[in-house]
Amino acid sequence: MTKQTILIVDDEESILDSIGDILSDEGYGVKTADGGKKCLEILDSGEPVDLVLLDIWMPDLDGIEVLKKIKESWPFLPVIIMSGHGNIETAVRATKLGAHDFIEKPLSIEPLLISIENALKFRQLQEENRLLREKNSKIVNITGESKKIRQLKEQIRIVAPTDAWILIQGENGTGKEIVAQTIHRLSKRSHKPMIEVNCAAIPDELIESELFGHEKGAFTGALSMKRGKFDLANGGTLFLDEIGDMALKTQAKILRIIQEQKFERVGGSKTISVDVRIIAATNKNLEEEIKKGNFREDLYFRLNVIPIEVPPLRERKEDIPLLVKEFLQEFSKGSIKMEEDAIKALFNYDWPGNIRELRNLIERLVILSKGDVITKKELPKHFLSSHDLSGMPLVCEDEAACFSCPDFKTARSIFEKAYLEKKLAEFGGNIKRTAESIGIERRHLYRKIKALGIQN
Repeated sequence: MTKQTILIVDDEESILDSIGDILSDEGYGVKTADGGKKCLEILDSGEPVDLVLLDIWMPDLDGIEVLKKIKESWPFLPVIIMSGHGNIETAVRATKLGAHDFIEKPLSIEPLLISIENALKFRQLQEENRLLREKNSKIVNITGESKKIRQLKEQIRIVAPTDAWILIQGENGTGKEIVAQTIHRLSKRSHKPMIEVNCAAIPDELIESELFGHEKGAFTGALSMKRGKFDLANGGTLFLDEIGDMALKTQAKILRIIQEQKFERVGGSKTISVDVRIIAATNKNLEEEIKKGNFREDLYFRLNVIPIEVPPLRERKEDIPLLVKEFLQEFSKGSIKMEEDAIKALFNYDWPGNIRELRNLIERLVILSKGDVITKKELPKHFLSSHDLSGMPLVCEDEAACFSCPDFKTARSIFEKAYLEKKLAEFGGNIKRTAESIGIERRHLYRKIKALGIQN
């Protein structure tokens, strides 16, 4: 277990030494500052501090002023005030400003240790409550009972309690972030935060500052020290979303940090050690990106300890009714339903935007709905094929399903659509390679894709 660190602030060296020795003997980590300015410098540096023992009367900066600044910048950091000139008025003022306790000098060891223990316990409870509120506000379950989703849930159940690093792959909108959140929630690190970084949304010139933090004055606009995502995730999980879009220069630094669990802030020279679990996600084929020279092979193998593939919605269409029900509850609180024929019609579409696209559709239908039941005719036209195959099986998995089609033309359309979708997926949507593989001309394949309403 990591030592809790206490910062002692006093202008008397004898006080720093005596209290420091006592706290060290009790198993605490100790830092000392001989004045208010030094105290704020230590806190600004980002060095881990769990509690401040703060003297009131100091020549460089009054303890009350230091307390105010601490509570402005580090509101959850507990402060115990010490004073050899204590009075009720000062104690009340310090308490109103956020001090956890007020202790008079000369200090008695037992009351001091009890006060420190209580303050640290209170901080721990605050942190646990904050994380609990944060987790409850973010909890989103993986919805579905299809074979592929059951397999995904089982894989998560097995790997979540470990500290193994995970690479989540899947198309945009499939729910990779939800998978990452579920893994963290079921892990041994759930009492610590999961810090998320969207590598595609941060400019290349700023991503190092975001990940590692920076020192004051490290670059134009760096007006104060900033802790990076690795630092904030210490003890918890760092989720690197869209890691395939990270610049090669940053990939090299990420690899070093992953291997050593140490880094320096931008513009700084001090080495900071961390303990983080990495979960990365991407919608790109990283093996192809490696061949193109866009992704480091060594980083790929380091991240890809446990690969998890999130299936696209077109491969788990049997989950559509459950997802529709969930989104209707989210957007209408259950006051609006969708008729069965409308839900069946959703099976005709291939959902290139996956679950995100379905969620957006349901939100739009709820907003535009004129009644309490959404009907099939309210769906956008592209959700209905020219043969209106709603209710018909999209994949002939057995003879009974195939022979349930009302006529040969419909059965052939269903088979052709399912077959071409599978072949296109097999070749990554490449029309030329797919046409060559199945033995038809490219222009004929284009016509079939358009006629069958296949999204590619």
